[in-house]
Amino acid sequence: MDLDWQDSGGYVAIGLLAIVLVLTLAGVETIAGYELLAAGQSAFGFLAAGNFSLGVLSAGIFSVGVFSVGVFSVGIFSIGIFAVGPFAFGMYAVGFYAAKQLGESPSRDDSD
Repeated sequence: MDLDWQDSGGYVAIGLLAIVLVLTLAGVETIAGYELLAAGQSAFGFLAAGNFSLGVLSAGIFSVGVFSVGVFSVGIFSIGIFAVGPFAFGMYAVGFYAAKQLGESPSRDDSD
């Protein structure tokens, strides 16, 4: 079974969630000053949810992290209306994947 690099984001997210779950069950609440599970108006943590969230897996209106979901999201895997990141999905997406998909044209031929 071949693993497509475009599908690897889900596996990484599940792996990070599993690590955070194990650490939370072990009683670890913070790593390097960041909470593992953070929620609130301004949330800073590995799993952050709030209006302004910063973390590895962050969800909110303004989210910055590795896996960001929100209206304004900045991260490696970004999903939102305004998404910035290597793998960005959104109405205004800036990233490697979005640029690659928009840049490819089936009728383009440079063999002159």
